[in-house]
Amino acid sequence: MVSDDGTRFSVVNTSGDTVPVYHFLNTSTFAEYTVLDAACAVKINPAAPLQKMCLLSCGISTGVGAAWNTANVSKGSTVAIFGLGAVGLAVGEGARIRGASRIIGVDINPEKFAKGKEMGITDFISPKACGKPVHEVIKELTDGGVDYSFECSGNVDVLREAFVSTHDGWGLTVVLGIHPTPRMMPLHPMELFDGRRITGCTFGDFKGKSQLPLLVDQCMQGEVKINFDGFITHEMPFSEINEAFRLLEEGKSLRCVLRL
Repeated sequence: MVSDDGTRFSVVNTSGDTVPVYHFLNTSTFAEYTVLDAACAVKINPAAPLQKMCLLSCGISTGVGAAWNTANVSKGSTVAIFGLGAVGLAVGEGARIRGASRIIGVDINPEKFAKGKEMGITDFISPKACGKPVHEVIKELTDGGVDYSFECSGNVDVLREAFVSTHDGWGLTVVLGIHPTPRMMPLHPMELFDGRRITGCTFGDFKGKSQLPLLVDQCMQGEVKINFDGFITHEMPFSEINEAFRLLEEGKSLRCVLRL
């Protein structure tokens, strides 16, 4: 915590010692009770269905916002998305709403492709099946590279492919994956001299206090049509949270709504 460098939670282990429980990205999601910093609490329209709006706490907001706010995807542009989990598919949804002409999805799991079509993805590439580096396939499909690429896998080798898949002169790569240390950026500084750019993104660059309530209102009023239902693949009681994580790890679930 910022106030005292402590943690929100602690637990007594089997030896009777009190040990800290650390939170991730300033949240403590799977708890019946928690302590929140005021910056992490946002009031939304009370009529909004929470079983759908909870997806805006991360995932959908991150991917859609990356397309809208970070990259500012323009109508008629070309997009490549590396990793078709919930965040990657949300990027596709955001690019579709913005009117991208070609949205290319890249994933090693071909089962993701059917769901991708629901989110507006137009082309699919399986790295295991294409027989050449993915960036070469993408450059052939798009006459030199995409306008925007989004890395959603947390793999630095994939990040490299995403970067070199963009077009010289103006291509933009947005990093969304959570990457392990100590591996570093797989780029040479001189590669940025050809006009291509790379940037990171957290929470879709939404301003939580002001923009998130507005997005909820726009969804409620039909001004923004995000396919929330397409992302909810499972609903379970909270007691089955371990099963929910298993489905997620095996690539069988996008988002599972847990009921307390």
